[in-house]
Amino acid sequence: MVRSQGGGGDYLHAVVAVDAEDDAVLGLIDGQFLSRGEGRKSQRRAVSIEHKESYRWLRGAESAGRVCAQARQITMIADREADIFELFARRPTSVDLLVRAAQDRSLGDGGRLFAAVDAMPLAARAELDLPAKPGRRARRAVLAVRFLSAILARPQNGIQRKVANAVSLNVVDLREIDPPAGEMAIHWRLLTTHPVHDGSDALVIADLYRRRWAIEQLFRTMKTQGFDIEGLRIDDELPRCNLVMAALIAAITVQQLVHARDGKIGPNGALRPITDAFEPEDEALLAAYCTKLEGKTARQKNPHPSGSLAYAAWVCARLGGWTGYYGKPGPIVMLSGWQQFQAGKAAIQIAKAQQNV
Repeated sequence: MVRSQGGGGDYLHAVVAVDAEDDAVLGLIDGQFLSRGEGRKSQRRAVSIEHKESYRWLRGAESAGRVCAQARQITMIADREADIFELFARRPTSVDLLVRAAQDRSLGDGGRLFAAVDAMPLAARAELDLPAKPGRRARRAVLAVRFLSAILARPQNGIQRKVANAVSLNVVDLREIDPPAGEMAIHWRLLTTHPVHDGSDALVIADLYRRRWAIEQLFRTMKTQGFDIEGLRIDDELPRCNLVMAALIAAITVQQLVHARDGKIGPNGALRPITDAFEPEDEALLAAYCTKLEGKTARQKNPHPSGSLAYAAWVCARLGGWTGYYGKPGPIVMLSGWQQFQAGKAAIQIAKAQQNV
């Protein structure tokens, strides 16, 4: 799962691993700092993909294949920026792709992609829960589902001749039926290397694409309401990049805590282990905080077993100000609690160092 952050100047491109079965954030796969400059489109077309910003998508797929080599299946999920012919033509064989279409591409038979999808009959209807985001409330959308097997022709300009003349992909088209008044209808055209034989397969692809929301939440944690990386005023590139990368890793930990807060049992029948986000030596301090934070009522007790990430999430949520009674702790509360835990850990380390001296 990948996401670029920023419009111009310096920005961050991150690749994050998410478990397809239980949505758990597993960790950071790759992170790249890029500097976006201005240039004429005609000049960019003459440059090979290796020297373009867009090469980050190919590098992300390669990193995913390498880092997650032991996974049963790897799917790179990306938004419209990743609709790049070279990515489809040169992807690692171990990595499937699921990319939201941005371009009305030419087909091998001379037709156009969007028109071909529009002409397909309705394959299914389905409901999909859409999370809230700026400018949109959370809602359950009713979607019309179509799919198509397509051969995409190689673009005429800006593509090296050594790239394949065409690539075979499946297209899943999802369009919202009767959106709420004042809301823009959802319309996703998804390009994938996964097989799609019927409406059920198309719905699986739609559900898989939904997992891309994890990276939106990640960058929300890094921005204004969290680490506020956009407000950094550090001119020197190296310390600025080091600080942003540290914030990225911490934000991933916060997302892991949010996911673990409800004590959801994973596909292996167990809770996520505490070592997903903490060092083994952190358990003693977490237990000490837990003892201090627990109250007398059942709602004020940590309901999760020690050694689980859910146990640590409860502690961080309480440190962040959650009472245990109202709502569920979100990423900002978890971030505040995690920062307090880290501060306590650092204080103990300083005290130990002074004792040794």
